[in-house]
Amino acid sequence: MKIALKYGLLITAVVAAWIVIVRLAMGVGADSKANLIAPVLFNLAAVLALFFGIRARKNELGGGMSFKEGMKTGARISFVYALSACLFFVIEYLVAGPKLLLSEAGPQDRPLWQVAAFAYAGLFFLSLIFGLIYSTLISFFLARRLGVT
Repeated sequence: MKIALKYGLLITAVVAAWIVIVRLAMGVGADSKANLIAPVLFNLAAVLALFFGIRARKNELGGGMSFKEGMKTGARISFVYALSACLFFVIEYLVAGPKLLLSEAGPQDRPLWQVAAFAYAGLFFLSLIFGLIYSTLISFFLARRLGVT
């Protein structure tokens, strides 16, 4: 569980640092370059953290790790990231108010609570889905090969 916390919170720290830097440097509405860099940065941070987390688990097990164990480790890291990122954005919402959420979502015909609920649910579930995809690929390459040598 320590590995999941360490690497899941590391991804959230990258996301939080990026958001704080962009908000402080550029104000409430980020320009298009920042909006293009963010998904690449967030996914790169997730892939690297999952790789290093699964590799740390493999080393913890003495170099022998099954594909299933790698997937479980990646899923734990992704869950910690998804939950902590949602908590970070809830805190950001409570501190800065709805103007940041509305600046990202644009004009809405729904109540604000629905916009926020869909945004947080999307963040949580997409983080889990992409984390599982990345974990599958990484675990495949890092898992111990069982076969005839």
